[in-house]
Amino acid sequence: MLVLWARLGLVLGSLVCHSWSVQRSWETWRSELLNGGDESSQPHIVFILVDDQGFRDVGYHGSEIKTPTLDRLAAQGVKLENYYVQPLCSPSRSQLLTGRYQIHTGLQHSIIRATQPNCLPLENVTLPQKLKEAGYSTHMVGKWHLGFYKRGCLPTQRGFDSFFGSLLGSGDYYSHYKCEGPGMCGYDLYEGEEAAWEQDHGLYSTVMFTRKAISILANHNPRKQPLFLYLAYQAVHSPLQVPARYLERYKGIPNLQRRKYAAMVSCLDEAIRNLTIALKRYGYYDNTVIVYSSDNGGQPFAGGSNWPLRGSKATYWEGGIRAVGFVHSPLLVNKGTKCRSLVHITDWFPTLVTLGGGTLDEDLNLDGYDVWDAISEGHPSPRPDILHNIDPIYIKAKNGSWKAGYGLWNTAVQAALRVGHWKLLTGVPGYSDWVPPQTFSSQRLTSRHHNERIRWDRGKSIWLFNITADPYERVDLSQRYPHIVKKMLMRLAQYNKTAVPVRYPAKDLRSNPQYHGGVWGPWYKDEKKQQEEEKYNNFLTNHLGQQEWKNQSNRKLKRKAQH
Repeated sequence: MLVLWARLGLVLGSLVCHSWSVQRSWETWRSELLNGGDESSQPHIVFILVDDQGFRDVGYHGSEIKTPTLDRLAAQGVKLENYYVQPLCSPSRSQLLTGRYQIHTGLQHSIIRATQPNCLPLENVTLPQKLKEAGYSTHMVGKWHLGFYKRGCLPTQRGFDSFFGSLLGSGDYYSHYKCEGPGMCGYDLYEGEEAAWEQDHGLYSTVMFTRKAISILANHNPRKQPLFLYLAYQAVHSPLQVPARYLERYKGIPNLQRRKYAAMVSCLDEAIRNLTIALKRYGYYDNTVIVYSSDNGGQPFAGGSNWPLRGSKATYWEGGIRAVGFVHSPLLVNKGTKCRSLVHITDWFPTLVTLGGGTLDEDLNLDGYDVWDAISEGHPSPRPDILHNIDPIYIKAKNGSWKAGYGLWNTAVQAALRVGHWKLLTGVPGYSDWVPPQTFSSQRLTSRHHNERIRWDRGKSIWLFNITADPYERVDLSQRYPHIVKKMLMRLAQYNKTAVPVRYPAKDLRSNPQYHGGVWGPWYKDEKKQQEEEKYNNFLTNHLGQQEWKNQSNRKLKRKAQH
């Protein structure tokens, strides 16, 4: 077994980033930082996270959608072509901000819902907290989606100096309202820890968030203090809304869903162009690292495309978890390259903290790796594997069993693991079709490009693929290589031993915005604190009541004496 893992590690190590040119060396920059350089020598970090952008939905991946800004930034930087995220919003965001797998934060199942008393566990140290320790000014603009049921969960309580954006997972792009069901509707735009009524001018959120980000750049001195800006766009998540002028560019796309989606991506591309101009105008650009990432795969039924990858958002097929990503920075050594090393969203935590001159304590128990040298200089990636997830609640594979998992693993459990070239899936990975662009919504999916869809009720509960040789997951090798399957099942079982209990509480009716001035926001009070408050209020009421009784008695006695 050890020999196999060693071989897989060597193979993975050989997948290095190709270099075309050499600029300023990373060692030179690092020595300047460590040998008495002032604070301004620390790089500014701008992390752009977009929502539901499919693998194909960028120009340099062959899309019909025009993304000149993204294409240029990626071409001048390093394209991450073996880069993975999670298949849903909250899990990706939690892993970005903690550097830890979902099994280690209790967020293994689904997303954090607006009505749940749940959030990113408070005991987890966050990326902005570590950068703040290193001297950074930290700001967040955009979508949070990591819980808000109590004030301690809000972005400004988790390491950000400022926050402007939405707390929920989606909403109207103009009115910023969101309904979670009948009678459960509310306003969702925040400035800090309060509803941003005064800052809301009905602007389209992509434009509004960009303007806010640019104002942060304009009001900060880049020479005095390093800046961390986390810009988490709502785009291009449904609902499919976009200013009309962008729609005109895509009249040739007959499918309305795809046409709107393409227009939204174009608006996003223009927004990032404006942000990049601002970075140059206000003196940040030459010392800035820009990271661009989608949070999960695209949703074909809402306009997105992951073609030719299999599956979609919310699945563990490549279409759900392989993301558009790149790094753009003058500080990169090898610009204009493609990095084919294995990179995962948890890696940004240690990579960016180290890049910013921060410290990584052992008790953080990180699952991420520092991959800067792999990205910037083409060194082998330190990452041997990726645990995509283990969800013990999602056990819908009717024919899954311990027997199917060789007595090592219950294949009814939804799980996915990548080791070197190999990828293993168990349980129900999710919708598994290959969906060509523009074939959805306007017609039923009767004429599929492939007829290889495997339904879980046919008895299938385990798959093995060589992703390097077969990135489209067409050839299941689980029967051909049972010894590889067994070893990967053992690895899954090892990971599962380190898992914490799942956090997925029931809906709390106190979350209803109608009880909070029509605004989505914190509603929960810690039971102990609530009891203390009630005790204090009772004491105060009793004390004031007794005092008032004494005063009344004294007044009565005085009146009697006067008579």
